[in-house]
Amino acid sequence: MKLYQAILLTAITLPVYAGQWQALPDTPPIPTDNPQTEAKIELGKTLYFDPRLSSTGTISCNSCHNVMASGDDSRPVSVGVEGQKGGRSAPTVFNSAFLSVQFWDGRVPTLEAQAKGPVTNPIEMGMKDWDAVITRLKSIPGYAPMFETAFGGENPMTADNTAKAIAAYERTLITPNSSYDRYAKGEKTALTVQQLKGMNSFAELGCIACHSGPNFSGPNLPIGMGWFMKFPTFTGSEYDEKYRLMEDMGRFEATKKEADKQMWRVPTLRNIALTAPYFHNGAVKTLDEAVRVMAKTQLNKDLSDEQVQNLVAFLNALTGEMPEQTMPRLPSLEGMSVISE
Repeated sequence: MKLYQAILLTAITLPVYAGQWQALPDTPPIPTDNPQTEAKIELGKTLYFDPRLSSTGTISCNSCHNVMASGDDSRPVSVGVEGQKGGRSAPTVFNSAFLSVQFWDGRVPTLEAQAKGPVTNPIEMGMKDWDAVITRLKSIPGYAPMFETAFGGENPMTADNTAKAIAAYERTLITPNSSYDRYAKGEKTALTVQQLKGMNSFAELGCIACHSGPNFSGPNLPIGMGWFMKFPTFTGSEYDEKYRLMEDMGRFEATKKEADKQMWRVPTLRNIALTAPYFHNGAVKTLDEAVRVMAKTQLNKDLSDEQVQNLVAFLNALTGEMPEQTMPRLPSLEGMSVISE
């Protein structure tokens, strides 16, 4: 079977963009002002899973970015405190450490800055401000020694250090060794014939123009410099209304610049088979439909069923190995609750 597959593979023309096929690095970029340490990662993991960082004690970072699954929540849009719903789908946290800007609209440059946003967002985690967050953390005795071990100093329990710890944990959430990665490293039978056909189509159709690089989210750029594309680029198809593609103005909502209307940070395609529903509003339920929508709205092309099937097969090859996760034991508070109505 292996020999038969190898013979078939040799009959398939290699992509003209062969130099673009790069495996995921073993480690993501690490900022000099937030080096990784075991103590910091453990603190960040604990904070990531702790719902007491929300006003009602019901929502943690993991609620919307579930690392026990695919790093998102499988909903069109996430549900925050008091059952409130946001306007955009939660992107996966896996491999977010390779992105040069964060959020769908790229409004912040780093994971540290991203970690601060949802905690005080009134729809998401609902805390009044970061002073209230730190006051709550200080009221839970078990957190003080964890912050001291992770950061040292006279007053280590700060908003900046909380965000740094969460970001340090998130930088451990990478998913290497997919079938595609093994192929890119030289294991030529790691992809099936259909997946290789899909890989060729991915290049030939032009998908790789946006979804390039080892993370399939664009070229490696300096932190803070985003890789943005207009979506939809070609308007007027049935998909605009069917999937409400024109309702959200994208990056414009953050910058208020006319040129940023419908501009979005290009998302990673890694583990894309696991992160339905698709797009910023979670309006598309299946991967094959998402492929058709992207081909029409971004490339102005109508794909055949065979092309769609081949592309979906290739996208399935981007599913990597999820890092093993264990639930942390949250610091306890005896005799009282930090949650007040």
